[in-house]
Amino acid sequence: MSAAPGLERPQVVSHAQQALNYTVFDCKWVPRSARLLCLGSAARGTGLVQLYELRGARLELLREIEKPKPIKCGTFGATSLQQRYLATGDFDGNLNIWNLEAPEIPVYSVKGHKEIINSIDGVGGLGIGEGAPEIVTGSRDGTVKVWDPRQKDTPVANMEPVQGESKRDCWTVAFGSNAYNQEERVVCAGYDNGDIKLFDLKTMSLRWETNIKNGVCSVEFDRKDINMNKLVATSLEGKFHVFDMRTQHPTKGFASVSEKAQKSTIWQVRHLPQNRDIFMTSGGSGSLHLWKYEYPAQRSKKDSEGAEMGVAGSVSLLQNVTLSTQPISSLDWSPDKKGLCVCGAFDQTVRVLIVTKLNKI
Repeated sequence: MSAAPGLERPQVVSHAQQALNYTVFDCKWVPRSARLLCLGSAARGTGLVQLYELRGARLELLREIEKPKPIKCGTFGATSLQQRYLATGDFDGNLNIWNLEAPEIPVYSVKGHKEIINSIDGVGGLGIGEGAPEIVTGSRDGTVKVWDPRQKDTPVANMEPVQGESKRDCWTVAFGSNAYNQEERVVCAGYDNGDIKLFDLKTMSLRWETNIKNGVCSVEFDRKDINMNKLVATSLEGKFHVFDMRTQHPTKGFASVSEKAQKSTIWQVRHLPQNRDIFMTSGGSGSLHLWKYEYPAQRSKKDSEGAEMGVAGSVSLLQNVTLSTQPISSLDWSPDKKGLCVCGAFDQTVRVLIVTKLNKI
């Protein structure tokens, strides 16, 4: 790992912060606005959604919504920019979709899983890519399910352990790229035992799997509306892996590069929406690391049998900063303002950050 040479290093500047009186599990920018959401668990065991607006260097609370069960995760990925409905997963296994203008009753609700929904992602919304609006949920019950909000009660896909296979706690899910057309769609899931599985929703089959030897905390593709390009997976013991998803070898799978970022858990990875080769990781030590991926001269080569195999690139550290004494468990880039970012930590604080000089990288 080397710092990128000859570059003006970006700076990570804390712009605004807000102390919370509850545990925040996820935070999200509301698309096309200066607003953000914090999702979490109140001390008495209920769920909370707080809507804030960034006004200058302060966050103003606009609305607080309390729900019966703690809320673990949320996404806007399957909604239109006009509606901006929020989909959430809670501790009781419920998938709910909320109209934040009238949040009393969900516009869609399903008991999706037997146990907590750890992770959620959406695709087909926000004017990105093509295909149906779909939501994927991953749960402690070992299953990964895909939902179409236009279809009540039943998932359109259900990936569960085959008979005789022990169920693993699914910690993270993400829709793959390939949403640039109607047909192809993949879902990636990461599990507590280090398994990473790539499900092909067109053929309803397991397309690829690997194991990174440590619990997989977060997976994310660099973009959703292109051919599969790169996937980052972060782990419990401070390492992350970047897989080049362009070329799949029949036996070796996808080429990858791994980096030991720190000693503690890497909770999250998020790619910069305006530049898919820059991404940020958040750590158990209360730190953020900003990375850049460099492609190799050739992205594929032929093996001795003439089969195409991928060639991994390299990663360089652009900047790192420690913000908290507690883990930073959630992270989200603004889709609208380059370099604007929000993170939530277990010190019960939400912070808005500005990352400078991203145009010069």
